[in-house]
Amino acid sequence: MSEFSKALSVSASGLRAQSARLRHVSENISNADTPGYRRKLVSFESVRNGDSGTSTVKSGPVRLDRSDLPSVFDPSHPMADASGHYDGSNVNLMVEIADAREAQRSYEANLKMFDQSRQMSANLMDLLRK
Repeated sequence: MSEFSKALSVSASGLRAQSARLRHVSENISNADTPGYRRKLVSFESVRNGDSGTSTVKSGPVRLDRSDLPSVFDPSHPMADASGHYDGSNVNLMVEIADAREAQRSYEANLKMFDQSRQMSANLMDLLRK
């Protein structure tokens, strides 16, 4: 496997991992007002490829944030108990927006690396043709 292929493989794995992260962040944002919803957390794992000797990244198992759910007072809500409280969501929109921005920037960095590797490979082929 050429060095260009290895670089493309590494950056492609980063693109996939950040894409999965963005998907879970968007699920968290869309369910921020869902009673009882727990925030999903994504972790990353390093995967060593024995054939090429490169390490790539992949998204690991999705975990649920086990922090306490806030108690919301709304006696008119259908899920409210006798005291007028129900469990809200533990999604903090500011944290989710920051995570989405970080994932977006990481995705863009991997995309730039992918494009640079592709351009370097194309330029090498042009030099070899001359």
